[in-house]
Amino acid sequence: MVITMNNTYSAVMDRRNEIMKKSVGIDYNNYEQDGIGFNYELMMNSHGYDIEKIKKIQNENMVGSTPLVELKNLTKYARKYAKKGYGARIFLKDEAANISGSFKARRAVLAVDKAKEQGYKGVIAATSGNYGAAVAALAAKAGLKCIIVQETFDSMNISQPEIAEKARKCEAFGAEVIQLSVGPELFYMFLKLLEETEYFNASLYSPYGIMGIETLGREIASEIYEKVGKFPEAVVITNAGGGNLTGTARGLRDFGATETKIIAASVNLYGLHMASDIDFNKKSFTTGHTGFGIPFATYPDRSDVPRSAARPLRYMDRYVMLNQGSVFFMTQALALLEGMERGPTGNISLAAAFSISQEMKEDEIIVVQETEYTGAGKHLLPQIAFAKRNRVEIEFGNPLDENPGKNIVFPIDGSYLKHEEISVDGLRKTYLKRFKDFNLTKNDYKFLSEELGVEINKVKELI
Repeated sequence: MVITMNNTYSAVMDRRNEIMKKSVGIDYNNYEQDGIGFNYELMMNSHGYDIEKIKKIQNENMVGSTPLVELKNLTKYARKYAKKGYGARIFLKDEAANISGSFKARRAVLAVDKAKEQGYKGVIAATSGNYGAAVAALAAKAGLKCIIVQETFDSMNISQPEIAEKARKCEAFGAEVIQLSVGPELFYMFLKLLEETEYFNASLYSPYGIMGIETLGREIASEIYEKVGKFPEAVVITNAGGGNLTGTARGLRDFGATETKIIAASVNLYGLHMASDIDFNKKSFTTGHTGFGIPFATYPDRSDVPRSAARPLRYMDRYVMLNQGSVFFMTQALALLEGMERGPTGNISLAAAFSISQEMKEDEIIVVQETEYTGAGKHLLPQIAFAKRNRVEIEFGNPLDENPGKNIVFPIDGSYLKHEEISVDGLRKTYLKRFKDFNLTKNDYKFLSEELGVEINKVKELI
């Protein structure tokens, strides 16, 4: 007798913890504590990877040791608008030099290594971004099969040019790409495929997905120290799901750069709902925006594993946002002033660094933590053309007047490019809302103190 599984949406979602536990090779129950908390550091350090092993795996797979570039012309341009004696030196880590063209290769290489070690036949990742290309490339190199599940279309079957570009790149590496419309079916299909194929869940939010980025933080710290004899005053990190920030910050701290300010940067997409069919093609950025950055910061365990290893509020000192037009402006400035044509995601943090550098002194250092490759669909011109087709107006003016989904406002010149602050305490309060009616214990407060990067008294004050 053949026994068939109940694959209705509700049945699969009811099995989600069982499916995820089996597919990622981690028993998350081992880290749970009494009350609301879990042992984060134990979870991060229980998988047989130390920093030397990680570096060896990455070096063998054309990952890491990427160039650190001083952007002298962009620094000079920023100083044009800063008061005398201000305008920090801007450095950039050129992660486009990795095997698949982005820092995501650092995350994917450990997931693929663990899948191979544990005898899985293939890997699956749910992503519309660079991570899919990274998993596909490294799975090909390791001889594993690969499936990438993308949220691609609205209900009119219209896809954004950047997402279509990512699909082509994944397919070039031999991956099977399953494209879905926006909505809850992405997670359902992802779980269903994990169960049917018994492939490894190459989650962005597993410990492997974070540990791989720690080398990036260490490289930034060591290379800046070697060049200028000190650690950078600030590192700006494009923030979406929080793993990029978490891994980089951990690497910086482990190397001794404990005073370096960790600054998150996202594109302002307030008012556009990420799961809305109507809003899906009204945005020009598929990642690195507030629609991912804020929900994942305030509720990290909304991810595809029981306990996310991406915990950005543990490490974040500031959170800033830029409008879409400023990021496009800075993408073109990087090409024209530095001869570097790179994709938009890393240029979110570059735009933030350009603005923030003007608050800092000339002898201080600010590092843009990553770049990404660019291609036919990731270039700013098809993105702008796509916006026009979706009746988004293109204007020059004050970027702070931009209304996401309605218009894209390019700065008239560099003096107009300004960041806006997002209150980190406001994010902490949002995180704490779901615990406001709990009878919190001493251990709960200790966990929340670690989670939010503040003292216990501050946690009580925020609550």
